Amino acid sequence: MARTADNTDHERSSPIGESISRGRRVGIDLYWLPLGAGGNFVRLNGRAYEAIKARLDRRPTCDLYHSALEVFLPEGRYIVENTPVVDDRGWERGVVAEGPVGADWAAHLRMFRYELGRWRDGVIAEIREAVDSPRRLSGDLRDARRLLELVPQMPKLVWGRDQLGAGEMWNSNSMISWLIARTGLDVDSIEPPAGGRAPGWNAGLVVAARESVAPPRLALRPMLDGPHAACQLHHQG
Repeated sequence: MARTADNTDHERSSPIGESISRGRRVGIDLYWLPLGAGGNFVRLNGRAYEAIKARLDRRPTCDLYHSALEVFLPEGRYIVENTPVVDDRGWERGVVAEGPVGADWAAHLRMFRYELGRWRDGVIAEIREAVDSPRRLSGDLRDARRLLELVPQMPKLVWGRDQLGAGEMWNSNSMISWLIARTGLDVDSIEPPAGGRAPGWNAGLVVAARESVAPPRLALRPMLDGPHAACQLHHQG
């Protein structure tokens, strides 16, 4: 049975990424980071992409978000996040997988590769800009261990492409939603901050459901209403 995320107690992490979640030594927390936080180039490109997509979908523009996880075990704290490859020292960041960005043939160039890390005592670089975060997804030790065990099993798909016909491109949000779904948590209760959208999120859920013998049970969606409903409904697909 899928377990529902708890969004009632948002405890913060320090600027250097060390947990100050007192008394909570096991579990999984989700962070929502504005797309391009700390980088004007990515942010401007994200806004241009969203403006075009919103026009094509005939809806208002939404804020775009990137997601990351912080996982707590008795033996340590881990950051799970998809980021660009910045150097050849990925082992220092707990990198367990790399994949191509845009096209397979471009992967020989570092700028066209992404990495997926399972970083012990790691940091989320732009944690100061996180919105409506952290969100506790589970306080169960079994869930925390299961999620970390799944990280190396992530499909190594091309970032920015829809190779499996999931309905949208595969990206960093797809990897996080895939992990949450494969862990068996209630993915349908998770939404980005009000007025926001997480491109790629549904692709991860679709791929995870195909791979799971028993896909996680989805909760009933809440009724959506008000100025942010269009963004939330589009995120749900």
